[in-house]
Amino acid sequence: MFDTILIANRGEIACRVMETAQAMGVRCVAVYSDADAGAKHVAMADAAVHIGGSAPAESYLKGDVIIQAALDSGAQAIHPGYGFLSENPDFVEAVEAAGLVFVGPSAKAIRAMGLKDAAKALMVEAGVPVVPGYHGADQDDALLAREAEKIGYPVLIKAVAGGGGKGMRLVEKAGSFQEALDSARSEAKTAFGNSDVLVEKFVTKPRHIEVQVFGDGTHAVHLFERDCSLQRRHQKVIEEAPAPGMTEAMRSAMGEAAVRAAEAIGYAGAGTVEFIVDSSGGLSADGFFFMEMNTRLQVEHPVTELVTGVDLVEWQLRVAAGEALPKQQDELTIEGHAFEARLYAEDVPKGFLPATGTLTHLSFTPQTRADSGVRAGDTISPFYDPMIAKVIVHGPTRDVALSRLRAALKGCEVGGTVTNLAFLGALAGHAGFAKGDVDTGLIARDIDALTAQPAVPGRHFALAGMAALGLLDPAAEAGFNLWRPLRRQVMLGRDGEEYLLKVRVLSEDVQLWTVGDSEVRAERIGGRWKVDGHVAPTVSVAGDVVTVFDAYGIAFDVIDPLAKAAAAHGDGNIVEAPMPGLVRAIDAEVGQRVTKGDRLAVLEAMKMEHSLLAARDGVVAEVLAQPGDQVEAGAALVRLEAEAEA
Repeated sequence: MFDTILIANRGEIACRVMETAQAMGVRCVAVYSDADAGAKHVAMADAAVHIGGSAPAESYLKGDVIIQAALDSGAQAIHPGYGFLSENPDFVEAVEAAGLVFVGPSAKAIRAMGLKDAAKALMVEAGVPVVPGYHGADQDDALLAREAEKIGYPVLIKAVAGGGGKGMRLVEKAGSFQEALDSARSEAKTAFGNSDVLVEKFVTKPRHIEVQVFGDGTHAVHLFERDCSLQRRHQKVIEEAPAPGMTEAMRSAMGEAAVRAAEAIGYAGAGTVEFIVDSSGGLSADGFFFMEMNTRLQVEHPVTELVTGVDLVEWQLRVAAGEALPKQQDELTIEGHAFEARLYAEDVPKGFLPATGTLTHLSFTPQTRADSGVRAGDTISPFYDPMIAKVIVHGPTRDVALSRLRAALKGCEVGGTVTNLAFLGALAGHAGFAKGDVDTGLIARDIDALTAQPAVPGRHFALAGMAALGLLDPAAEAGFNLWRPLRRQVMLGRDGEEYLLKVRVLSEDVQLWTVGDSEVRAERIGGRWKVDGHVAPTVSVAGDVVTVFDAYGIAFDVIDPLAKAAAAHGDGNIVEAPMPGLVRAIDAEVGQRVTKGDRLAVLEAMKMEHSLLAARDGVVAEVLAQPGDQVEAGAALVRLEAEAEA
């Protein structure tokens, strides 16, 4: 076994690898960028090496710098985690040329599965079923359009070097093909440096079921399946193992196909074979098709670990160190059921826009396995994926595990940034999901219900007001201090609305709040506040945002009347960057007449492209940014003429 490894990654996966490696007695070396100097994975490591600037291209993608850091720190092996360099065959070869061990598959195996078109051809030879489609090298637009017609709409355009839904577009009819093709190519070029695509049939009621495989370079085993059908824009949201409704015949067929795929390329280490499943007539042993193979550890690997009792990172290290597969196929079994929900910093009401912020509060229930790369006090950076944690639970049955997931999400507390926590809670409570009736279109069909904002009771407004005015510990504000005001007020914002709250402080332990037309009584009994008769939940204050930790976290803005008055004189015709990012394109020109909904700019942030649209008809007065500019949230990009001018 190695005595020292370097982990060429950051965030939760770097922390996850360290937990196992350090428990095995292996010394861990972290690498970090400027933005990650104080990160959790750096604090956990036995040693840490600075490798460059905040942008991935300046740090985590600099293979030569990482290899030198490994050599200088005495590491014998490099664990790539996932993302960044984990599926880069050139990096694997450079690691081995430096006399180090790459904890993962060979460069040859990665190349074999790196391009979707070539991988599908290889799978056909190995006897693995594939989705009908065009996977050829000729990328002529007209040819691709003709192939789409042959396949029959709807079709999927997919980047051949893709993953994570990037460079992927669903096309419902021929008239939309060219626009979708251009968009997919642009995103693929940005994300992978390769604009080539393939076109394949879109399964109308698809489920995404993948099989965990593990090989030693010659032989492979499978550790059963995971269902990853709950997706939004091809990004996984909640995963589970095993797949609901799975039959033994189908499990056996899928497992054998996945093992054939792994052995066909001499696979070593942990990998995932992903299948698209046609569930329109129920699950059957002939209703699944190969999509792609991820030649690395997957984000959702914990659910497999919980149902099999296998630590996949331990297996990775042992096999990379030259040991045989720790178990054979007949020694592997499934025990119970597990779920994983991906908790992100993102603004759901604004279309799931990635968010940033400093975490003022972060806690999970004791029953939750929370794989996280951040702590309270850490900042969600615009340079990387905005994941906060993976919320993971296990139970003896699917029903019990799902109940535990709901409880874990309700008990999760995050302050300092907006999150998708309420959305995850709504998904966990979805009636169809509870029955196991899932497919990749579920979220899109029910998006309005899943993102609906619940009514906020007056007691939560009062509690937020107490926190905003410092009245949760009001000894200095009590009515007995006659030099202090007995009556105070505060203005709170919520979902674009403003609310003026008034309070009378009657004593250290009693406050009367006026919230709209209602009066709310706050009373401290035995050291704990009760508001409107309810025990007050935890509250977090981050700058001018107060979060009440009930109903997955309810955030209020504390409005400064002076700042509001100043802002009233601002220009309302400016198209702003909704988050920090890179200006990928500017589609507007001075003097151009635009229509509401026209694309004016494209912002690249957190590995995704976001189109910024005109909010109204008008004329472009100024273009305030250029392609290639790195901008902050709120930066002005395009200004329209005022309506009176126009």
